[in-house]
Parts: sequence; C-alpha cells; structure tokens
Amino acid sequence: MKQKIHNRSVLREAKRVVVKVGSHLLAGEDGVVDRALISRIVDQISLLKERGIEVLLVTSGAIAAGRQELGMKRRPRSLPGLQAAAAVGQAILMHVYHEHFKNAGYCVGQILLTRDGLHHRDRHLNVRHTLQALLAEGVIPIINENDTVSVDEIKFGDNDRLAALVANLIRADLLILLTDVDGLLTSPGPDRLREVIHQVYSITPEIIGLIEDSDNEQSRGGMRSKLEAAEIVTRAGGRVIIANGAWENILTEIIAGKEVGTYFPTSFSRMRSRKCWIAFSCLEQGRIIVDSGARRALIEKGTSLLASGIVEVEGDFEVGDMISIADEDRAEFCRGLVNYSSAELEKIRGEKTEKFESILGYKYYDEAVHRDNLLIL
Repeated sequence: MKQKIHNRSVLREAKRVVVKVGSHLLAGEDGVVDRALISRIVDQISLLKERGIEVLLVTSGAIAAGRQELGMKRRPRSLPGLQAAAAVGQAILMHVYHEHFKNAGYCVGQILLTRDGLHHRDRHLNVRHTLQALLAEGVIPIINENDTVSVDEIKFGDNDRLAALVANLIRADLLILLTDVDGLLTSPGPDRLREVIHQVYSITPEIIGLIEDSDNEQSRGGMRSKLEAAEIVTRAGGRVIIANGAWENILTEIIAGKEVGTYFPTSFSRMRSRKCWIAFSCLEQGRIIVDSGARRALIEKGTSLLASGIVEVEGDFEVGDMISIADEDRAEFCRGLVNYSSAELEKIRGEKTEKFESILGYKYYDEAVHRDNLLIL
C-alpha cells in the first residue's frame, strides 16, 4: 500500500492541479518579465486542459512587471512603492496571460487575495465558491496576492504559501511549484556537487538543513517557503512537486509521472475542509495552556476541551476565534475554535461546567472547544 501511495504514476490520475509560477522564474536577474516563458507555460496548461484537467494558476511577477513599466532600476523597498508597482504590474501581467490564453482558446479570471480573505470562514467559503464556479465554466483562475492593499498583518508573505492554501481550499490533487532550480538539491554550498532529491517523504530537520534561502531581490520566497508550502499541502492529504519551470514540457512531464523535480507524496488521508481551514488558513488569536489530563483526553480519547483542564489563558480573543492549545511545557499540540472569549475563560478556567452560570451569569456551551472544532497536530 505504501508503495502505491508514493508511486508517481498516481499523478497521471490528477483531475485538479494548482500551478504556481515564481517571480524569479518569470523575471530573472534583470527584473524583465519573460513573455516567452509565459507563452510556454500557457501552452502546457492548455495541453492539460485538453486532457480534462482543471488548472488554477498562482502567479507572481506583478511587482516586477510594474517595476519594468515604471522604469525602476531596483525593487522598491517601501510598502507604498511595492503597492504602486503591483498596481501597475497586475494589469500588465493579466493582459499578457489573457492574450496568450485567448489565443489558445481559453478564458481566464483574475482573483486577488489577502490573507484576511481566507482567515474568515465566510470569506473563505466565498472564495472557494467563486473558484468552483469559474472551473465549472471552463475558466482558468489566475490568482495572486493583492499586493496593492496587503500590509504586514494580512499578507501571505510569498505566493508559495498562497498556492498551498489555494490547493487545500479547492481540494486540488496536486500543487506544482515552478521555480528556477531543478528541485530540492543536496549538499548546500557552491563548492560541492549538488543533485536533485527526487522524493521527500517527510520534511525533517535534515531536509530543512539542505536549503539555501534565495537572496534574489525579485523573490520573497526561496526554497524554505516551498518546503513550508509542501508541508501544508501534504499534511492535508495532497501532493506537491517542486520543479524547474524553464524545462521544456515540464508540466506534461510531471503529469505523465516522469521523475522530474522533487516529489512530496502524502501519507495522510484527505483532511476535512473545515479542519483544513482551522489548521492552515485561520489565524491564531491566542493560546490556552492545558494540564496533562486534558492533553491526554484530547489526544487519546478524542474528547472536547473542558474548562476544568485549562491552567492558563494567553492573548485577547473572542468567541469563534482560532486558538492554539499547548501543554504545560508550552508545546502546541492542538488548535481549535473557542466557545468562550479569553476574558470569560480566565474566569472559568479550572472550573467544572456546572459552575459556569454562577461565575459568568450564563453558559454558552459545556465545552471550551468542541471536538468537532479541534484539530490534533
């Protein structure tokens, strides 16, 4: 069974794929958008569409395109400068994609996201419904972070994580991260022979130690963010490949199950959509520290979290917020949507359920966090 899960032949059965194109791949060292490369990627996506595969495209490059149009010699360092370049570049980048896909016979739709748009459950679902409607109409969604409005509090930080969250949101079979290197490489350092690691079963500290973060000014990502994206998708039950987008026919080679790039299979069953949202899209608003008995009950028995097991409350959160749940050593082992605010939990922590009304004057629920809204990490 394990051999079947990790065999690349399963990629031939992919029906829904998210393709992410990196900014360094699109713009290169000189910051000039490579329109010939975009044309080749569009041609390959068109081939996948002809085979009945739904494709969503997450693309970087808006800031680079805006920089080029505005005649900027360097990537802006200020947030307003980045937003201005993105505002100009988004229109240019979408026009290029639109023209190429139109020539191939396909319609595209633009989706600009902020982290806030996936954090709130109602907006999260609205984004999913929009993407599903576009796919049902045969449209290719083109997705990017909304750099014109994103600030530190709401930005994804890089499009690798955005692509991973989109892949989980839309329940994609495969996330393909196209970059300017052949995959995850062995032996960090310029003086040693480096080879592609073709398969990674688990992102261990040893794997993390292999990476060399990109210092290219076009990119906010690098291999570290790609490994983080791979972990987000594989833990939710999806698969990921990191590959060189400049290779000829790279997308069709991947879907054919060829040994190109670095493949991250999954050994997890597909995570339920709501649990997936709690785990990866929802922003943590606070933390609860629980005793050993509560930890054991949550992990071994799958129970709800009761206030009696809470020993400490950290942060300022409201009913329905996502909180981290940690043991007395401060090690997080669980996340969930809380039924009481931090102020309320501070009053009832360590208390039995029947005392809630005498302490608070009311009772919402018996549980601090219900097991249906809990995710063991």
